[in-house]
Amino acid sequence: MLVGSHLSIAGGMHLAIHDAVRLGLDCVQVFTKNQRQWKWKPLTDDETTNFRAAVTEAGWHLHPERHLVSHNSYLVNLASPDADMRAKSRALQLQETERCEQLGIPSCVMHPGAHLGKAGNSVDEEAGIRRLVAELDAIHQSTKGYRTVTCIENTVGSGTNLGGPLEHLARIRGAVKHPERVAFCFDTCHATAYGHDTSTPAKAKSFWQSFESVVGRAHVRVIHVNDSKGAIGSHLDRHEYLGGGTCGKPCFAAIAHMSAFRHVPMIMETPKEGKLRGRDPDRANAAWLRALLLVMLASVTLTLMSGCRPWAK
Repeated sequence: MLVGSHLSIAGGMHLAIHDAVRLGLDCVQVFTKNQRQWKWKPLTDDETTNFRAAVTEAGWHLHPERHLVSHNSYLVNLASPDADMRAKSRALQLQETERCEQLGIPSCVMHPGAHLGKAGNSVDEEAGIRRLVAELDAIHQSTKGYRTVTCIENTVGSGTNLGGPLEHLARIRGAVKHPERVAFCFDTCHATAYGHDTSTPAKAKSFWQSFESVVGRAHVRVIHVNDSKGAIGSHLDRHEYLGGGTCGKPCFAAIAHMSAFRHVPMIMETPKEGKLRGRDPDRANAAWLRALLLVMLASVTLTLMSGCRPWAK
């Protein structure tokens, strides 16, 4: 299991790598620029060199897909019905992709955007998905040969935002011309807030069976491990520290124990203020998640030692 966090790039992006190593993390997610501005400055040679050197020093250069994630700007809305907004969003997302390629970051997370029509209207949803797909095709055509994969993130599905239903994710990847350039980021808080209940072992098992049939776990390239302040189905996008929200321990236990996610970076976007259980919040959350996996492994070991063969059922 690879546990990491979204870390600040203040002072230089390479410092996020150093901070991740200092915190005992296995991976990191960063913004490559100010995520709330349309304008950007090109990466300097020093920025690129320092970042890549830090990655190599951490030993992450051999399998960067396991350790390095970027999140795009929150301004991007490729599903918008406004042509000018789509053009601005396309230019910004293209720049995000190019920056990732320069830095050697193989996964760029993005929200699918909002169709801005009538909420819950299937016709407007489909129109938004078509616009998003067309823009992704244009971006990937312009960056042919790049290693960077666009990872569409599931959302809480509030308002006219796409990405709440699993079917949205499947339709997006199924419609693009370059599906090898599109994967998914699964966010536990967003799933819970949308209404995907994984709060008990049985419910978690049922959800992941549905996910496998609709989307496919093999297409999940990043996981955001966040607890949810809002209730199940609240459509409230508010993150909580692990174990302190409404997702339920089985939600995280299922992900931690899934062999399909063994090498998938699990990024925490949890609150960082103050102390949590007397420790740095990222250290405390990572320890909680790792302890959960150890408890599960111990349970499996005891089951095997007792002579039971659950896999034979």
